[in-house]
Amino acid sequence: MKKLLEISLVLVITLAIFFTSSLAFKGGFEISAETPEEKIERLREEIEQYESELTRLVSQAATLSNQIAQYDAQIRLTTLKVEETEEQIFLLGGRIDQLEISLEALTDAFASRAVQTYKIARLNQPFALILSAEDLSQAVSSFHYLQKIQEADRGLLVRLEEAQINYIEEKVDQEVLQVELETQKSTLADQKTSKAKLLEITRNDELRFQQLLAKARAEFDAIQAIVAGKGEETEVGGVSEGDKIASIITGASTCSSGGHLHFEVAKDSIHQNPASFLIPKSVTWDNSPDGTFGFSGSWQWPLNDPVRITQGYGMTYYASSLKYYGGAPHTGIDMVNSDNYSVKAARSGTLYRGAIACGGGTLKYVRVQQDDGLDTYY
Repeated sequence: MKKLLEISLVLVITLAIFFTSSLAFKGGFEISAETPEEKIERLREEIEQYESELTRLVSQAATLSNQIAQYDAQIRLTTLKVEETEEQIFLLGGRIDQLEISLEALTDAFASRAVQTYKIARLNQPFALILSAEDLSQAVSSFHYLQKIQEADRGLLVRLEEAQINYIEEKVDQEVLQVELETQKSTLADQKTSKAKLLEITRNDELRFQQLLAKARAEFDAIQAIVAGKGEETEVGGVSEGDKIASIITGASTCSSGGHLHFEVAKDSIHQNPASFLIPKSVTWDNSPDGTFGFSGSWQWPLNDPVRITQGYGMTYYASSLKYYGGAPHTGIDMVNSDNYSVKAARSGTLYRGAIACGGGTLKYVRVQQDDGLDTYY
């Protein structure tokens, strides 16, 4: 009896599994596979949503939580673009495979037809057709048949040429998409690095982020005012290239979170890229996630070796991502020498010592009115 119950229970379970499986395939809970085209369309819709969300976040106040939300949205957006491009490459790969098969088949068919048509044409020359035909009607029919075969061959040749053109175009599209994919993956890696950098420098603390932001903007405003001639300056006298003109303040100061030299070049109060004036040499790069850049001038460096670059000129990570300068570019190059705090004149000229209010304190600086008509600020 017990054995019979066990057998019955097994049968019931088996039937239940069979019934459940049947429902899965017959509409009880259908599992529908997403086609590549449908997936691409879905990804595009999600991309549009994240682009709108990113626009909304950018327009909001600069807070640490907002910056993190922006990075999360950017990372998700780029991830979706990577998925979309990969799907397009997959879809294109399938079409290229089909084109290769079609092209091979058309080539073989055309080669075979060309040989056969040539043989038929040789045997059915107009003069031979008339002589071999039983009557004129048969000759005309044979001639028309030959013409139709030749027309079909011409149509086959056109299809072959079209297949070749399509194949080449699809291959080019695939190569373009592959390059785009590599760029997107590189961008995604940079965005993840940028987010990690933000969490590192702020220690994921809103108050610290606001303090850093306030100092950076105060320093930026002060530098803008200095270049505009609003600093209080005193003429010191002439200096030669390489003369010591100042020393870096160690540690944090009134407008800076750490000791460094901000080196600025201006002509008629318009900022210039210092990298265009400094002589090329090897430096240590400490400006992640920004990349390296070159130096192409002839000026001596304002710091002794070894020099460590902490921020470049232009739309750097701090300028573009963190909006440290209110959306404006960084107007100089930040550099450090942890062993030697002496600052030297990059070129000869007239030295001025200056000061300007900054962040509740006083920012001290020196300016060299150079003999070449440019001003350098340290």
